[in-house]
Amino acid sequence: MVVISIIIIIVAALLALIVLAQNPKGGGLAAGFTGAQQIGGVQRTADFLEKSTWTLAGALMVLCLVSASLQHTTAVGDDLDAPITVDENPDPNSAQIHGDSASVTIPAQPDGE
Repeated sequence: MVVISIIIIIVAALLALIVLAQNPKGGGLAAGFTGAQQIGGVQRTADFLEKSTWTLAGALMVLCLVSASLQHTTAVGDDLDAPITVDENPDPNSAQIHGDSASVTIPAQPDGE
């Protein structure tokens, strides 16, 4: 589980770097190769960045789904799931609440009054 989390962090960091390297107007890393436009170097760089973006985004999605499916969360009952019952014929001076683990008596009025 930890290994998948580390891979997710690495893929996310690489994806962020690839996205930041792109220029929305077609520049980015390809802007440094302006002299190679006649050869087609700029188009190859842009294609590489675009394919890398799609590949890393897909890998990140798959890794997140795998990570979510591998989590073993079992519903364990706790005190919040236990029903609260109140005595049907309570003492008029106190209320008693029963739970699974303890019962509590709450005085209706303080003793001094």
